[in-house]
Amino acid sequence: MNYKILFALASMLLLIIPATSFHASAQTSQTYTLTGAGSTFVFPLMDNWRVQYNKLNQNINLNYQSIGSGAGIKLLEQKSVDFAASDAPLQPSESAKAPGALTLPESIGGITIAYNVPGVDKGLKLTGPVIAQIFMGTITSWNDPAIANLNPGVNLPSQNIVIAHRSDGSGTTYAFTDYLSKVSPDWMSKVGQGKTVPWPVGTGGQGNAGVASIVKTTPYAIGYIELAYAVQNNMSYAFVQNADGNAFVEPTLDTVAADAAAAGTNLPAPDGDWSKVSIVSQPGSNSYPISTLTYVFVYKDLSQVTGETQGKANEIVNFLNWIIHDGQQYATPLYYVPLPDSIKKIDEQGLAEIQFNGGAVPEFGSMAELILVIAVIAVIGMSVKKIGLAALLPKA
Repeated sequence: MNYKILFALASMLLLIIPATSFHASAQTSQTYTLTGAGSTFVFPLMDNWRVQYNKLNQNINLNYQSIGSGAGIKLLEQKSVDFAASDAPLQPSESAKAPGALTLPESIGGITIAYNVPGVDKGLKLTGPVIAQIFMGTITSWNDPAIANLNPGVNLPSQNIVIAHRSDGSGTTYAFTDYLSKVSPDWMSKVGQGKTVPWPVGTGGQGNAGVASIVKTTPYAIGYIELAYAVQNNMSYAFVQNADGNAFVEPTLDTVAADAAAAGTNLPAPDGDWSKVSIVSQPGSNSYPISTLTYVFVYKDLSQVTGETQGKANEIVNFLNWIIHDGQQYATPLYYVPLPDSIKKIDEQGLAEIQFNGGAVPEFGSMAELILVIAVIAVIGMSVKKIGLAALLPKA
């Protein structure tokens, strides 16, 4: 056996060990309940993560409160949850109240313009400016020429449009009004962007589920909801004109992914300023223009969270590591876009920075990789010693 064979064996060892083993959670005999709160947008996926992770780690339970991004961030500021989730990045004023919070993108999703117009199935064509006028209350009837001209041959009723919007502080609202502000100067100047805005018209609903319920049960209603809620509730939704202005795009996994990919990879570090990050209205004929990243916020030093312990901090890191790796397999069936590798690397960087009382919190996935490398080197070293250095040298 020569050194080439040894290195070949080492390489085979690296290949045959499943990649998922690098990112599995360390087993523990201690029972922990991890607490999170915030985004209703990501709740269908987060709730599935809760179930799937508990199957793998029966001593770890997740208590996630789907109360809206704004409320989740408030609990983060109060240091009363292990992590918060939001579809809106932290703004400077929020970061000031939560110093040391890291931003970790967890998923990507689309925001649909869902409607309930009897006799009109999904696929009603709408442009950004028309959507803005509808939600401002300047277009009030379904057969308004601005809508009818985009949809020749569609039998639109002469019924008043019923507007549904969020009543709580919402990352979905933040992303939706980000889009409206970009496509409508009138909206930008009169209403603006935020997790809460001064809605000119409409009825408020709590969470994505609340808005979906209003639209589904109210004839001639329209609202903005996350794609998973629209699909799961079998709701009709609009095809929205892309940023290029040359196609009306259906919200699907592929078109939301295209919009996210077009936003590029120039994202901040986990401890950087994410307040200006936006992926709405990206170029591309197949880019659905109303899309957003969803985020987890977690403190760099978890010891400042009420009731935190070293052991629990370890499990928080294990869970977050799992959702950005193995957990991404559950995104597509629920109509979320899995994270690209470029974003996973940002998350890995953030997880590596998490501490407890100033000491590093071990992250099992990265540790497993390190142990594996050390083991391979050790195997090679022992083989070299056993065979003898002379046997590895080329013969004269």
